[in-house]
Amino acid sequence: MKLDIYDINTAKTAGSVELDATVFGAPVKPYLYWEVVNWQRARRRSGNHYTKGRSDVSGGGKKPFKQKGTGRARQGTRRAPHFVGGGVVFGPKPRDYSFRMPKKKRRAALRSALSEKLANNAIRICDNLDFKEMKTKYAIGVLKKFDAAKALFVDVTDRNEGNVVTHNDSLRLAVRNLNNAKYIAAEGLNVEDILKYDLLFVSKAALEQIQGVLNNG
Repeated sequence: MKLDIYDINTAKTAGSVELDATVFGAPVKPYLYWEVVNWQRARRRSGNHYTKGRSDVSGGGKKPFKQKGTGRARQGTRRAPHFVGGGVVFGPKPRDYSFRMPKKKRRAALRSALSEKLANNAIRICDNLDFKEMKTKYAIGVLKKFDAAKALFVDVTDRNEGNVVTHNDSLRLAVRNLNNAKYIAAEGLNVEDILKYDLLFVSKAALEQIQGVLNNG
């Protein structure tokens, strides 16, 4: 299957590209979306919530009052949970919410989401995603040219000799202050972002990288 290639700055066609049918013509499986998005969000949870138990609360080193003769129930410490300022019973502790998701299932969900976007005419392949101006105003103009309400820009990254990752700064800095647009590296493409944004802008280099990865199962 073929798809037009666009110039990101003019919104005009500049040729065509052949898409891999195994990636962009895969069966759409919406039931995978919930599983994979739930896995993504679980991995992002910090899990650093913490409450003090009775052993963590300061003070309470002696009995609050004598054992007998007061008419009250005997107490050994004010750190007990039923006292104000005492410890919390079974309160949340730091934990890891992440769980394992098979790689084949993750890639199947990605192929499904990309195939659904293509079926809905919501993918624009661009020769490159280099903006002429590194300005938010210019990015807004690009979105208007393509009539895009919410857009996800997918481009490749480079690594230099020091293994430092460099991004497409003309794109990244132009869209970073927009609520309705996002830049993401091709290796970070995920189901949640694909579903969240109405239109996907994918550079030709990023397309090759995505197809190369998703073709391997």
